[in-house]
Amino acid sequence: MKKRNKAAEEGASWMDTYGDMVTLLLCFFVLLYSMSSLDQVKWENLVKSLNPEAAKEVSQVVMDPEVNDGEMDVPGTTELEKDLDVDAIPEDDLGEELTPEELAAISESFDSMYEQLKELEELAGEDMDVQVAKGDGYTFITFRDRVFFGGDSWVLLDEGRMMIDRFAEIIAPHADAVKQIQIFGHTSQAYPDRPNNTYTDRELSAMRGAVVTAYLQDKNVIDPSKLVSSAYGQFHPIAPFDTEENRAKNRRVEILITKTGDIERSLSEYYEQVYSQMTE
Repeated sequence: MKKRNKAAEEGASWMDTYGDMVTLLLCFFVLLYSMSSLDQVKWENLVKSLNPEAAKEVSQVVMDPEVNDGEMDVPGTTELEKDLDVDAIPEDDLGEELTPEELAAISESFDSMYEQLKELEELAGEDMDVQVAKGDGYTFITFRDRVFFGGDSWVLLDEGRMMIDRFAEIIAPHADAVKQIQIFGHTSQAYPDRPNNTYTDRELSAMRGAVVTAYLQDKNVIDPSKLVSSAYGQFHPIAPFDTEENRAKNRRVEILITKTGDIERSLSEYYEQVYSQMTE
């Protein structure tokens, strides 16, 4: 009697397993392809085939009986318009250019706002604790020392409320020309040779920026999404810490107003332009 070829039997068994695996993969990809356009009929058939007991509950899964075959795309579509609410995104964020007429109207409104914001300097008095500067596409306001807050405090003073009230009145009619209002909270090093406590320094500057931002937001003159507060502690000084006068310059709140459609810059670029103007 002829002996069976053991190696041949082992090879045949391996090929059978491999063939079954390829067949299963093919069925899997056919299933994926058949679901590339999802509709009610296909979804019901899939649910029934996978779980017959759930056939009675298919109506809870398929939410729109009016959808026709091939009209509903499954998640993962590459069409951006179906994934995003395009109407909710500003034109400049979508990369669409504004018309020359729109740009001219925005620039005129923004320039008019700057001229009115200069009134804040007069409102602050002769000490010039408030300075308003203008650049290409932005307005920058510095409120120094005790305009808004007392020493080591984030409680807004009555004078500070009055200043923000007037600020809100000025920007209200020009809200569409404003891209963003950033509010920066700063502290000053209390001693010339010793840095502030890390936690209290950061907390104080953060709360000062947040309090001004929140008070302005409650005025409802501009979209809250355009309001941003940031805290820098003692680490963005505009003067040395050597004298009390210089340290007072570093205790400040700054407001940066950027124009709609304008390109943003780094903080150092704004500082270089703004504080060079203020010292001239």
